[in-house]
Amino acid sequence: MNDKTPVIQARNLDLTFETNDGSIHALQDVSLDIMKGDFVSFIGPSGCGKTTFLRVIAALEAPTGGSVTVNGMTPDEARRARAYGYVFQAAGLYPWRTIEGNIRLPLEIMGFSKSEMRQRIDRVLQLVDLEGFGKKFPWQLSGGMQQRASIARALAFDADILLMDEPFGALDEIVRDHLNEQLLRLWDKTDKTIAFVTHSIPEAVYLSTRIVVMSPRPGRITDVIENTLPPERPLDIRDTPEFLEIAHRVREGLRAGHAYED
Repeated sequence: MNDKTPVIQARNLDLTFETNDGSIHALQDVSLDIMKGDFVSFIGPSGCGKTTFLRVIAALEAPTGGSVTVNGMTPDEARRARAYGYVFQAAGLYPWRTIEGNIRLPLEIMGFSKSEMRQRIDRVLQLVDLEGFGKKFPWQLSGGMQQRASIARALAFDADILLMDEPFGALDEIVRDHLNEQLLRLWDKTDKTIAFVTHSIPEAVYLSTRIVVMSPRPGRITDVIENTLPPERPLDIRDTPEFLEIAHRVREGLRAGHAYED
């Protein structure tokens, strides 16, 4: 699935926040290529800059040093070109809109015709296995279904890149496992490039083509792990020696990152 064309490139990226309590150095010297068709997971302790890096890609934060390009454009140019969809930690659905209405919102803003909106809504509801739930309101759906609706909204305008900020972190383990399986199927069907933030080692290993391990603040990349598991991944692959070996390397990378702390 990966054709070795970089779609996201970070070079010597730095980001320092100025606050009333002083400077916070969130990212330091981060360099990374994300290739077309990659599923890259970012893992590290809280405050290590995983979400900040995603927000820089999405033009929600501006770096104070280095550079980031998305499809050869600045993040702001990529935002205006609708190069990516963003899925947040919380589903963020408007309670007064139906599921269809929530999915329709970005399409309305972008000026799609009614017939085109209808086609796109039907297609993404099918992709996330929510056919028949379009007329429901968010409060009528479970947490897992709400997150699937949020993914559908991000997919509706068919951007090639999907940025996902720990979308399953608040869900119970059974629901999370099910959504992990669904997300892999979705990625296979759509050939998107996915950047995915998680705190879960098993989730990172199960989903990814590559795993980026980050250190505590200031966030640095301590390891980039190529995932050698086959594309077909039933849940019980997590019990195999190959899976456990990769998980062990991720864990060792996290420990090595902590060794940088003063």
